Amino acid sequence: MGAIFPICECAIVPIVRRLIKKGMPLHVGVVFLVAAPILNPIVAASTFFAFRTDLSVLYARMGLAFILSIIIGAILYIIFKNKDQLRWTKEELVGRQVVVDPITPRKMNRMKQTMYHAADEFFLMGKYLIMGAFVASLFQTLLDREFLLAIGTNEWSSTAVMMGFAFLISLCSEADAFVAASFNNTFSTGSLVAFLVYGPMLDLKNTFMLFAFFKVRFVVIFMSVVTVVVFAAMIALQYLQIL
Repeated sequence: MGAIFPICECAIVPIVRRLIKKGMPLHVGVVFLVAAPILNPIVAASTFFAFRTDLSVLYARMGLAFILSIIIGAILYIIFKNKDQLRWTKEELVGRQVVVDPITPRKMNRMKQTMYHAADEFFLMGKYLIMGAFVASLFQTLLDREFLLAIGTNEWSSTAVMMGFAFLISLCSEADAFVAASFNNTFSTGSLVAFLVYGPMLDLKNTFMLFAFFKVRFVVIFMSVVTVVVFAAMIALQYLQIL
């Protein structure tokens, strides 16, 4: 679905939330949540142009996004099965209990229904997206690039630094490859791939929305699983000298 309809991580949380509310299994929603922002043609094209001299970055980004998203989804399925992890508003809870006349939807114009849903999502998610973008912009302004370069000197620290950097600055997946390319002569290829895989899966903007619309325990475990799986995979690939 992500390949057919390119979705940035800025918009993925409300889409996944809506799909889960409509009956999508939680673990399938998780796979879509972490994979869709990377596995689409726009991100592939931007990564290609940013790393034309080293296409291993493109292949590693796409391949790892596919494999790790399935692993993350499987782990969260084992932990949560298909238990409901959404936070429901009072209005939504009342709406779930109301018996709807099956003829009613036909009486409403479908375009109006679409507009109503879009407006609800915009006002519901917009405040959290703005809040996350504001905090991320502060980090973009205040983080000292020289500090990052000073501590990113080995496989472990450079991978951790680039993952943390990706989380804090919260770049869109369509543009982050060009930022990663600017570190090409300083950081290892593995740490750059970690930046490109981890950032679209989990960043500061998404974290605000996740805590607002999913249960706290689920969000904490989701963040931990994504972080550990990506970090372990990147360290293993660098240890095996694949990256």
